[in-house]
Amino acid sequence: MPLFGVNSLSVHYGAIEAVRGIDFEVGEGEIVALLGANGAGKSSTLNALAGLVPVAGGSVRFDGVDITNLKPEALTPLGLALSPEGRRVFGTLTVAENLRMGAYSISGRHVLEQAWERVYDLFPLLYERRSQYAGTLSGGQQQMLAVGRALMSNPRLLFLDEPSLGLAPRIVDQVFELIVKLREQGVTLVVVEQNVDRALEIADRAYLLALGQIRAAGSASDLAKSGAVTAAYLGEA
Repeated sequence: MPLFGVNSLSVHYGAIEAVRGIDFEVGEGEIVALLGANGAGKSSTLNALAGLVPVAGGSVRFDGVDITNLKPEALTPLGLALSPEGRRVFGTLTVAENLRMGAYSISGRHVLEQAWERVYDLFPLLYERRSQYAGTLSGGQQQMLAVGRALMSNPRLLFLDEPSLGLAPRIVDQVFELIVKLREQGVTLVVVEQNVDRALEIADRAYLLALGQIRAAGSASDLAKSGAVTAAYLGEA
């Protein structure tokens, strides 16, 4: 049984069908990429899975439990976390305060200390700048903080929404290296990403969305060779 499964998921914004009855699954320990052009329904899918927008139809299961339309505050203790598109750090709070916001579901001093240690080990720069206001960080540093904040809840499944968006090439390399490292540490990841080539390099499997529907799915290596991704992007240009 997969760790995470989506069946006939639909997401609506008023009369607009952003996602139209899609199915996909994620096995434990996998990196699964959701690919597609702007407006394909990628972020709408992720936001629905993370409880930020309502599911209009279908079901979502995590570790055998139906979690359809649960709110983020109920999903986090179950082991799901989202690092959102655009980073969305709290600019007037320090780095340490931002990270603490991600640990609201943790109880127990020892568990919290382990979360701090893990994040600071992954991101030594965040430790160095723990007293600095998040709004003064660079874009790449804010991305580290957004991912670190999500990791503070010690998730089994992490959703990453456009983690490389707007970053310099050197920082993009670091982001994708981090994704691989997280998987090595036992985190399962679903990555929404427009940097298709890099996403397919690190993913185990991928789903290609276009106009709210899945147009192709399979191993990342097979999709990279098939030409389906190029066709979908050109078709929606």
